[in-house]
Amino acid sequence: MSALRADSLVLFGVTGDLTSRKLLPALYELERGGRLDLPLVGVARSEWDTTKLRQHVAESLLGRDRAVVDRLASRFEFVQGDYNAPATFDRLREVLAGAHCPVAYLAIPPSLFDEVAAGMAGAGMADGGRIVVEKPFGRDLASAIELNQILHRHYAEKDIFRIDHFLGKEPVQNLLVFRFANSLLEPVWNRHHIASVRVTMAESFGIEGRGRFYDGVGAVRDVVQNHLLEMVALLAMEPPISEDADALRDEKVKVLRSMRPVDPSAVVRGQYIGYRDEHDVPADSDTETYAALSLEIESWRWAGVPFCIRAGKGMADTVTEAEIEFQRPPHLLFSNESRVAQPNRLRFRMKPDDTISLTVQAKRPGPDMTSRPVDLSVGYGDGEGDGAEAYERLLGDAIIGDPRLFARQDSVEEAWRVIEPLLAGPESTVPYPLGSWGPSEADRVLPDGGCWSAESLCWE
Repeated sequence: MSALRADSLVLFGVTGDLTSRKLLPALYELERGGRLDLPLVGVARSEWDTTKLRQHVAESLLGRDRAVVDRLASRFEFVQGDYNAPATFDRLREVLAGAHCPVAYLAIPPSLFDEVAAGMAGAGMADGGRIVVEKPFGRDLASAIELNQILHRHYAEKDIFRIDHFLGKEPVQNLLVFRFANSLLEPVWNRHHIASVRVTMAESFGIEGRGRFYDGVGAVRDVVQNHLLEMVALLAMEPPISEDADALRDEKVKVLRSMRPVDPSAVVRGQYIGYRDEHDVPADSDTETYAALSLEIESWRWAGVPFCIRAGKGMADTVTEAEIEFQRPPHLLFSNESRVAQPNRLRFRMKPDDTISLTVQAKRPGPDMTSRPVDLSVGYGDGEGDGAEAYERLLGDAIIGDPRLFARQDSVEEAWRVIEPLLAGPESTVPYPLGSWGPSEADRVLPDGGCWSAESLCWE
């Protein structure tokens, strides 16, 4: 890899919740593994100093190895000031003491990105450096384009790292490896052998007091436009021509470009009963906490195969998975009127456990020549996690300059293009009970005879 390793990491918004919950635990793991070895600078408007920041680092990491925490805290310096004041960045430049490749991590609202990027450039710290920004990458296609233009005024595309912690999760990376490290899949990974694909991201909890944020976002913007479209791209992409970062991201973009914009009439939006009683949620809110839709990928490999996705809060269980249903055998020899052989299915389950399973047919014990489903599975342990391991991987990649697991400008804009019709004039939400699998109306986005509202896996 030819990218220059960072010689400093600057955390804008260092006093915020994201830093405490995700970034500091990730930096702790990097420090514990001997992979940090660079100065850290926190920047915020709060009236803190370096002593206060180091104390905050220690308090945020209580219960961890004290020697590691002390080493991490000692790396931090603090710069206080407004993001739109050139003096703030002049002080930052002095603290960095001639760093040639500073990485600026923007743990701040997108409305402040322009101020910080301009400040870094004005102080001569953008040229040669990198900038890391958190999702959401805009609210729609127009705002995503505008946000990219803002960043490109001061940073080249190769130096912009759009971080989505979902892509740093081990099960998501395992999905990519499983697809392309096993030659037995390639001959059947197409429309001739696969009947449909279903992707689920269900959460048993609600909005957890984030009404002010969530009501302005909803399920489509929160996870469909990014997480679930990323999963579909990983499932549907062609093999990259190399391990180069752009080779991988090129193939994902091709998948997104092959998708038709979603037809709003073919989407079901739901809202769990009680959502409007949540704090900071308007009494007449129509924000969706559930969305189900079907995507079409117009390519030689996937034409005619429905990719059905759903995401919801307040569901019966917390499940993130992708299931591939293969075509039925052309002639069902080993079935009868009461027992019909089911098609083979391949499941990538990321939550609540990290498991890959293949459902095949084997003889049912007894005198009859009928089949029953049998699961061949391998588990990798608990898939829950708190997201820190994903941030550890992605922060480490940003430091060494590896962009493979970060979103590129064209993929962000293509994803917004696909779901743009849902944002303009969506149908009203339909209610569903807390602890259910969502509204029964969602079944209509599936192929004929499908269901997923009554239970997690109606295929079984």
